[in-house]
Amino acid sequence: MSRKTTTTLEQAAKDFRSYLRFERSLSQNTVEGYSRDISKLVEFLLGKGIDNPSDIDSELLNDFISEVASTGIKKRSQARIISSVRAFFKFLENEGDSKENPSDRLDSPKMQQYLPTVLSVEEVISIIESVDLSKPEGHRNRAILEMLYSCGLRVSELINLRISDLFFDEGFIRVMGKGSKQRLIPVGEPAVKAVQYYMQQRNARPVKHGSEDILFLNRRGGKLTRVMIFTIVKNQTEIAGVRKDVSPHTFRHSFASHLVENGADLRVVQQMLGHESILTTEIYTHIDTKKWQENILKYHHTRNK
Repeated sequence: MSRKTTTTLEQAAKDFRSYLRFERSLSQNTVEGYSRDISKLVEFLLGKGIDNPSDIDSELLNDFISEVASTGIKKRSQARIISSVRAFFKFLENEGDSKENPSDRLDSPKMQQYLPTVLSVEEVISIIESVDLSKPEGHRNRAILEMLYSCGLRVSELINLRISDLFFDEGFIRVMGKGSKQRLIPVGEPAVKAVQYYMQQRNARPVKHGSEDILFLNRRGGKLTRVMIFTIVKNQTEIAGVRKDVSPHTFRHSFASHLVENGADLRVVQQMLGHESILTTEIYTHIDTKKWQENILKYHHTRNK
């Protein structure tokens, strides 16, 4: 027998936040994202005079989603809000604060599949080789680009990479990914050589206390920031004359796409990237298909001239 509902919407939202943080152990950013979405829902419902979770029906939720959509936000953001609402009402249902789950009838907006920007092998090489090795940061910057591409690293993983994580004799590196999960990634010879050249310079410079084991350091001997990596990639892309919108993450996409193009097993690529779900990795099969289609169309266009 279900207990009588006395929880207000605002209290339910607070309880949901605590549940995400302490029981689900989600990251702070994820908890904040869910909380912002549910705050919008609570504000909407209170404006309608609704303060009891059990009084909410699917029609009210659809009205909320329609109002959200009318603000002009992207479909991907709409889908994220719907996901937050579903999680909230699943929580309420489990807690006995909602007789049924009115979010079950919510439909996510249909979205075109997002295909990230990918560099060709030639473009990757041109960006890496555009680094001026005669400059003080030349060998460091080249090693950074080589590692981004060779191992498909996220920026956060790159800047936190430690010398003690390098197992070059065995041919791999150890990476601390999302959720403090470790994974081992094979590393190519060009990246190994680039890091070894950089280490000769790194070891000849002073290092800040606490950064002794950090691989990539700034001029002052401290850990590099995400912004600095972004700047390095942007500058070298411009120097190389590559006219795509390139970020550090583009090297990660290119790494994965090139593996898939060359027949790598999707599960292996998933493990190397540190993806929780194989569905996230499957996007690279679509990139490969798109490239194949473009090549076919180009071929037919040439033949018909």
